Amino acid sequence: MKIKVCGLRDKGNVKKLMDLPLDYVGFIFYSKSARYVGADFDAEITKMIPLHIRKVGVFVNEATEKILTLAKKYQLDVIQLHGDESPEDCRLIKSSGLEVFKAFQLNEAFQFERLDAYQKVCDCFLFDTKSDSYGGSGKKFNWEILKKYKGETAFFLSGGIGIDDLEAVKAFQHSKLFGLDVNSGFEQSPAVKNVVLVEEFLKSVRQIKDEQ
Repeated sequence: MKIKVCGLRDKGNVKKLMDLPLDYVGFIFYSKSARYVGADFDAEITKMIPLHIRKVGVFVNEATEKILTLAKKYQLDVIQLHGDESPEDCRLIKSSGLEVFKAFQLNEAFQFERLDAYQKVCDCFLFDTKSDSYGGSGKKFNWEILKKYKGETAFFLSGGIGIDDLEAVKAFQHSKLFGLDVNSGFEQSPAVKNVVLVEEFLKSVRQIKDEQ
């Protein structure tokens, strides 16, 4: 079970989180997000992250050329596309050597057939809650919907996951579940995570999955 903490930008906060056994950390390069890293984001922040922790850049309907430029500047390992990007957009980025995570917003009406064209051009999917914005709603969706997902691509479960969801995480079963994506449920303020709470969650999730 992989854990991804998304929506970071504060250097001191990132440094503290590096002491935890995280798998992925995410930085949002979308100016309309409350967790936007900013136009002058310090590249030293991503450079101090250990190699075993994968650095994810989150983009929304951004030009591929700009994504690749920022990926190089900030030494990103993974590009998470959280907008209306096409399979071709995913293919172009993946062909550059970067991993591609494609996010989809789910509700009861979601048609999983939409994912067929993305299966071979994405390394992982991320299933988030349907909202008027591109993620960051802090709300959960009905995970039972995912029983309809029969694809081969593994996925992250996202959308308002917090420390109070441990029992729900324990109960949720799907052969393609790869990890959990957490963000607003662990914040003290936008982009600043409660490190103690994240650590507690990590220990509990790992214990749950070890028991299964």
